[in-house]
Amino acid sequence: GLETRIVRIFNTYGPRMRVDDGRVLPAFISQAIRGEGLTVFGDGSQTRSFCYVDDLVEGIYRLLLSDYAQPVNIGNEDEITIMDFAKEVLQLVDNEKAWLDHRPLPVDDPKKRRPNTDLARKLLGWTPKVSRAEGLAKTLPYFLDKVKKG
Repeated sequence: GLETRIVRIFNTYGPRMRVDDGRVLPAFISQAIRGEGLTVFGDGSQTRSFCYVDDLVEGIYRLLLSDYAQPVNIGNEDEITIMDFAKEVLQLVDNEKAWLDHRPLPVDDPKKRRPNTDLARKLLGWTPKVSRAEGLAKTLPYFLDKVKKG
C-alpha cells in the first residue's frame, strides 16, 4: 500500500560533482584543466548522453507529482561520441597542454548509452531544456575552482 515513484537516472552532470568519481565528464574536464591527456578508450566511437542536473531535478519533481508508479527514464537523448565529447571539452577548457590519450577499450565498456525518454515526455510533459554546451559552461567554473585547489 506504499505510494512509490521509480526514476531511472541517466548520466547527470553539473556543479558539485565529485572530481574523481570515475565518470567520463568529470574525468575529461579535470584532466583538461590539469593539462593531462583525456583518457579516450578505444577509438572513441562509443556514445554517451549527458543531462544537466537542473533538468533531472525538474523531471524527478514532475514524476513525484504524478500518480505513475512504474519506472520512468530521466535523461537527455542528445547522444555524442566519446571522441567528439573529448574534443568539446578540450575546446571548452582551452588548455594547450591537454591532449587525447588513447587507451585500449575495456571489454565491458558499453558502446551506446542513450535513454529513451518518450514516456517522460508523454506522461510528464518533460524534456531537458539545458543544452550540453550551456550545461558545460555552467559546470566549468566549479571544476576550475575544485581542481586548482587540489
